[in-house]
Amino acid sequence: MPDLPADLAQITQTRIKNIKPSGIRAFSQKVENIPGIVKLTLGEPDLNTPEHVKQAAVQSILNNDSHYSAQTGTLKLRQAVSHYLQRTEGLDYNPQNEIVVTVGATEALAATMLALFQPGDEIIVPTPSYALYFPLIQYTQAQLVAINTAHSDFVLTPEDLETTLKQHPQAKAILLNYPTNPTGREYSQTTLQQLSGIIKEHHLYVISDEIYSELTYDQPHVSIARYLPERTLLINGVSKSHAMTGYRIGYVVGPKDLIGLITKMHAFMVTAPSNPAQAAAAEALENGATDPIAARKIYQQRRDYIMTALKQMGLETITSEGAFYIFVKIPSVYGTDDEAFALDLAQKAKVGGTPGSAFGPGGAGYVRFSYAASEKDLQTAMNRIQKFLKTEVKG
Repeated sequence: MPDLPADLAQITQTRIKNIKPSGIRAFSQKVENIPGIVKLTLGEPDLNTPEHVKQAAVQSILNNDSHYSAQTGTLKLRQAVSHYLQRTEGLDYNPQNEIVVTVGATEALAATMLALFQPGDEIIVPTPSYALYFPLIQYTQAQLVAINTAHSDFVLTPEDLETTLKQHPQAKAILLNYPTNPTGREYSQTTLQQLSGIIKEHHLYVISDEIYSELTYDQPHVSIARYLPERTLLINGVSKSHAMTGYRIGYVVGPKDLIGLITKMHAFMVTAPSNPAQAAAAEALENGATDPIAARKIYQQRRDYIMTALKQMGLETITSEGAFYIFVKIPSVYGTDDEAFALDLAQKAKVGGTPGSAFGPGGAGYVRFSYAASEKDLQTAMNRIQKFLKTEVKG
């Protein structure tokens, strides 16, 4: 293929060129070609999509469901989302104008931020948090206001939010993610109620990424939308709950005025999601309530195994209350250089983990392991880490 002509090189410079790719994917690509590596880097469930969900997609294809759906998604799926949120959270969203179906929660996040953030807007994000938020905020030219939660056991406290808002009284929104990627921390009902009062008092709106809501182990998940339905844009999907990452179905629900703006941006980006995938998602939400329960039991067993194994090695772990990640403090000999530790672990022990610094302030000095991998891979990884710590790490 020809190279880009020199006379076009300057005029094709855009701000996207100066934005670094996701730290999760970047590190995963750096180590993925190491022969025999066990990758605990990506949040990719090893479970299969439930059979009844797959059959719904197959039937959609056999029915020649091959034309554009409504830009907001099929009515059947929007109704399924509405029923699901009524059943699980007691929330009422109108399928006609308060729900938009997206190509995964990733597109939901992108469409929401691109539609609502303006240059200079201050957006509060408790960190460490999902790495995708940072480049999206940067692209919109909004200003990230990070709250480091490392000192408060990786949960945003009402006191820290109040302090931050005194320093940033013009903040426009807060972006929450819980159960949290990368720490697995969940928010209690009491904490959410306290945060909600502060958010309302300071006239913020909330973008709440709750993609792991079905995967909690120690307490039931509660959406902040229960307390602030008029201020919350709730993002969710079926990727994690029903092992459907490849189907790429997410959704955003919220006040119709904001959903209208997000729908417009969504339509510019993708027009509409795939019909077979939407049929599968509708089946998952309407008839798959027990599917996440079975998956949750498997993930909890894996969590308990990996936490016990890592603690026995002398590594400090953050209690994972949800999702399928465990956040681990790296050996003291590395200081806070989590990338050096993760590279050594990948190259010498053939185990892939994600450096904590990829997730923003508070993540340095930690590494994230995903326990969405198989039991066999987890056992292999724990054995390799134990050997690595004994033979390669001093101090």
